[in-house]
Amino acid sequence: MRGGLHQSPLMEWTGEALLIGVRRHGETSLIAEAMVAGRGRSLGLVRGGRSPKLAATLQPGNTVQLTWRARLEDHLGIFTVEMLQARAAALIADRKRLYLAQLVCEHLRLLPERDPHDRLLGMALSLLDHDPDGATLARFELTLLDELGFGLDLSSCASTGVTEDLTHVSPRSGRAVSRAAAQPYLDRLLALPSFLTARGNASPDDLRAAFRLTGHFLDMHLWSARGIEHPPTREPLIDMLTEDETPPSERR
Repeated sequence: MRGGLHQSPLMEWTGEALLIGVRRHGETSLIAEAMVAGRGRSLGLVRGGRSPKLAATLQPGNTVQLTWRARLEDHLGIFTVEMLQARAAALIADRKRLYLAQLVCEHLRLLPERDPHDRLLGMALSLLDHDPDGATLARFELTLLDELGFGLDLSSCASTGVTEDLTHVSPRSGRAVSRAAAQPYLDRLLALPSFLTARGNASPDDLRAAFRLTGHFLDMHLWSARGIEHPPTREPLIDMLTEDETPPSERR
């Protein structure tokens, strides 16, 4: 130790992560944003991240091995990155999959930094690795609300306490309402498609109702509450997910 100074050891961790965003930093570097298993949404500086060598790796939707180093835990820190699973090229080639990946990444960026959400990460990876599925995406949005502390109570009727034949949701409280109790207030309630509370197939109308439901509460608790815009790919993606099985004469 020269002059009595103590050199603090670097803090370091390594983990598998889904890249969810990048932004420029200076002339040659990037700040990468990723969902890390066991660690949640994490950010770090990638030196030389704008180089051709790293361009293909640092694409949202790819799974990478990250090593993070910093002097102190609350510092931004430095990422070193190694590709594990490349998805970006396949996503770009399929507009539906691309919009799905962009929406999933936008949703994950709503999570607090460094707060583990492995359930959501697992659902996100499943969405990215399979054909686009509206029912799974709707459940992902419900889970996002739940993990952020705004979960809907779909276990029993808010009015009568019954646990069966739940068909609607209060737009204020987020609690389920049974078919009988909902009758006088149908114009004020949000439809609750049955596939969200039980196993079963989802029709295009069911999917549209599910996305109206999740969209209402995402806007109330997150988008409008934080003063941020709705993800621009969400509505076009919903149209694509619900038009596939809709007869042409019934499409908007």
